[in-house]
Amino acid sequence: MTGGDVHDDAVVDDFTVPGVPDAFQRLWTPHRMAYIQGGQNQFNDVEDCPFCIAPQRTDEESLIVHRGLHAYVVLNLFPYNPGHLLVCPYRHVPDYTDVDVEETAEIAKLAQISMRVLREVSHATGFNLGMNQGASGGAGIAAHLHQHVVPRWSGDGNFFPIIAQTKAITQTLGEVREKVAAAWPTGQ
Repeated sequence: MTGGDVHDDAVVDDFTVPGVPDAFQRLWTPHRMAYIQGGQNQFNDVEDCPFCIAPQRTDEESLIVHRGLHAYVVLNLFPYNPGHLLVCPYRHVPDYTDVDVEETAEIAKLAQISMRVLREVSHATGFNLGMNQGASGGAGIAAHLHQHVVPRWSGDGNFFPIIAQTKAITQTLGEVREKVAAAWPTGQ
């Protein structure tokens, strides 16, 4: 539409009119308001960091699927897909350049095992792996490094998320945690 076009009995100018469809699809995520209002500083301390608190609880309470020597694997509370895992060092460090050689090796190893386990339990055919570094890099919790392991399937970008802006998560987090934890190789 250009200035002066008519839509639903309203004159639309070159700017977006509230309630009038435009080219942008919007994902409403009111749960993210906690991050916006609190800012990235809300998780700067070990005492309030969810990735520091999680290992202090039971695996079931924190949705931890595996504990290593330097890092652990936990389910994402807001998964992009079922089985979305996070590999977190125990140490409260914000940046990939802050982890030492042993932590780096274990994070890499746990990401590889996560992929193998997710292939076994969910028949994932692809993965997205990544670390969002810093608030401007998209990290929801920038103060504590974590690597995403997101399982993917052919067709998982079907009409539901594309047309209806809805993501169907077919299992509870508890069910996914049980399956992944049970399939985790012993001694790994």
